[in-house]
Amino acid sequence: MNQTTNDTTIKIANAPCSWGVLEFELEGDKKGYEEVLNEMKAAGYAGTELGDWGFMPTDPAALRSALQTRNLELLGAFVPVALVKDEALEEGIERALRTAGLLHAAGYPGAFIVLADENGSVPERTRKAGRVGAADLLDQVAYKRIATNATRLALAVKEKFGMRTVFHHHGAGYVETPQEIDWLLEGSDPGLLGLCFDTGHYMLGGGTDPVGFMKKHFERIWHVHFKDFDPAVRDQATRENWDYFQSVQNGVFCELGKGAVPFDAVKTLLQEEGYKDWIVVEQDVLPGMGNPFQCAQKNRQFLASIQL
Repeated sequence: MNQTTNDTTIKIANAPCSWGVLEFELEGDKKGYEEVLNEMKAAGYAGTELGDWGFMPTDPAALRSALQTRNLELLGAFVPVALVKDEALEEGIERALRTAGLLHAAGYPGAFIVLADENGSVPERTRKAGRVGAADLLDQVAYKRIATNATRLALAVKEKFGMRTVFHHHGAGYVETPQEIDWLLEGSDPGLLGLCFDTGHYMLGGGTDPVGFMKKHFERIWHVHFKDFDPAVRDQATRENWDYFQSVQNGVFCELGKGAVPFDAVKTLLQEEGYKDWIVVEQDVLPGMGNPFQCAQKNRQFLASIQL
């Protein structure tokens, strides 16, 4: 596991996506990084992820100063790559190395590259997010290619910076369902590529037993996102044929404790397994959806209610 702290307790972080800072081009005004970090700290969080490239300072000294002045740790950075396309890998590795270089130079060599598919870029997968069936799956050669390319990227990051990479399964991508996550893990090098297990995306992708899935793959889970999932919104999305973005805008990822994720049981498993790393809270509060600061406060209060 990634030891970002000498503490023996799980620490709680949040991420810029909870303030509407996402890798997707969406309408609406977003807050600047200083306000987001101030609110994150005020809401009771001890760390963050980087957010989109350019959201936070890309100068290492400026980035470290922005975090240190607020006593926040930096845990990772999201890097989307169309891994099913061999021709996209070289540029994807370049972006991953650029990102890892920033994290490393800023003094966070324990932070993860949080690798993902280029989610939201394939119209059919974007339209079918949350209801992917057997007919929507790729062939086995394609999933092997995704796993191989993810391993190659992770190797490049480790060789240059000694840093580790985790794969983030995600709605509207080619690694969304529990079966696809299994294939990704089976086809990749367990010494090079870990899993960023996201509770909300797991359930959006059709997963029904996050605790069982975590037990099955615990040695590969190096990073954890706490995200809730509202099955009623998913069901409405099915009836009205919403795509991934419409589902998010309608609150498929709700405040913690208001959806279907059994967070208390997940927490208990993490503690029983001796997990001593970070939990990153995520709730995609897009511009116009609500008050991100208030949501972050409520999410932190919920975690405190289950002794986190």
